Amino acid sequence: MKLFVFCLSLVISMPLFAQSKKELQAQVTKLNAEIAELKKPKDILLSDTVKKASYGLGVLVATNLRSQGGDSLDVDALTFAIRDVYENKKLKLEQSEAMTIVQQYMQQAVEKKNSKLKASSQVFLNENKTKEGVKTTASGLQYKVVKSGTGKVPKATDNVTVHYTGKLTDGTVFDSSVERGQPVTFGVSEVIPGWTEALQLMHEGDKWMLYIPQELGYGERGAGAQIPPYATLVFEVELIKVN
Repeated sequence: MKLFVFCLSLVISMPLFAQSKKELQAQVTKLNAEIAELKKPKDILLSDTVKKASYGLGVLVATNLRSQGGDSLDVDALTFAIRDVYENKKLKLEQSEAMTIVQQYMQQAVEKKNSKLKASSQVFLNENKTKEGVKTTASGLQYKVVKSGTGKVPKATDNVTVHYTGKLTDGTVFDSSVERGQPVTFGVSEVIPGWTEALQLMHEGDKWMLYIPQELGYGERGAGAQIPPYATLVFEVELIKVN
């Protein structure tokens, strides 16, 4: 009899247990959705000058940090530090300690970034030198003849007039006299070493593709915001005239 009563009570309670479990799952699902919503970054409305200036400063600082290799920084920790300073809270790192840590981090970040840039440039040159028509000089300069001319060959002391388009290895154009519609005149020795070498191998009327290793270009400095450090440069150059 006791066994019968127990079984009967179990049968009666099972729907209630199932219902309770279903409700619990629904609550968990709802809670997870609320947590996910809270984790989403809130948008900021630039409704006044202070907000615009604050956001603008954030853009400048973040852009500068990323360009210097600090693209792996923890944005949440960075935000907390700014808030702690502005709200006069006890800092988790004092300024002297923070300075040492940041200097070490940024130095390592820059070295890591430069190492990747060097490797990427070298991979491009290694693959490019095997392509049909590409020749490599003793200095490492690579070139390919697109069109042959029969005119004069410039010396290091000459001025030349050229048309050119300069690109990074990913195809990004950073300078082009062709796009401006106006050829450029300059001294053969007044440009980067890769150009100086190539021009003295060309004839008037030649059009060449130049693949300039970073050692013959802008090296570790790069050039402005458009040419990063250790960049291999790709130029299409037409030698119009030796002056």
